[in-house]
Amino acid sequence: MHTIKLKVQDNVFDKIIYFLQNLPKDEVEIVENSLIKEDWSYLESEIDVGMRSGVSHKSHDEIINNIKRKYV
Repeated sequence: MHTIKLKVQDNVFDKIIYFLQNLPKDEVEIVENSLIKEDWSYLESEIDVGMRSGVSHKSHDEIINNIKRKYV
């Protein structure tokens, strides 16, 4: 069995998922949908990517604390 990773634009995502979901279940398994990750480690890694962009001057901890106050 092979595993592949795709980066897909939003405008074709639904079409690709539809196609994959209609293949035989015993031959194709969707292992991960990176848009549906709910753990803090993924969120923290995405914050780090944003911080390296230089757009925000907030610290990593400030961003996490703001998110926790708002959503947790």
